[in-house]
Amino acid sequence: MPDPTNLTAEDFGPLEGDTVTVEADGIEIEATLLEIKTGGSALREGGGFALLFQGPAEPGLAQATYQVSHAAIGTQHLFLVPVAKTEEGYQYEAIFT
Repeated sequence: MPDPTNLTAEDFGPLEGDTVTVEADGIEIEATLLEIKTGGSALREGGGFALLFQGPAEPGLAQATYQVSHAAIGTQHLFLVPVAKTEEGYQYEAIFT
């Protein structure tokens, strides 16, 4: 499992369009990584980036830290923020600076 402080946008590249499992406090949903946005200043090697996930309409998740799992990255603790509600469900963003 990669160290989360060393993750880069490139680490998530193979996940774009794939489904991840998001879990916390007994709640588990499947979410799709829709987009990887790069840019901005950051202290991390490789620069800052943001991940945009699409989750289901129910249950909606509050802003919090969740366990996000995928074979390519193992299980990572990511702080997800709900940023939009669409016809498909809720969108969540994780920002890395």
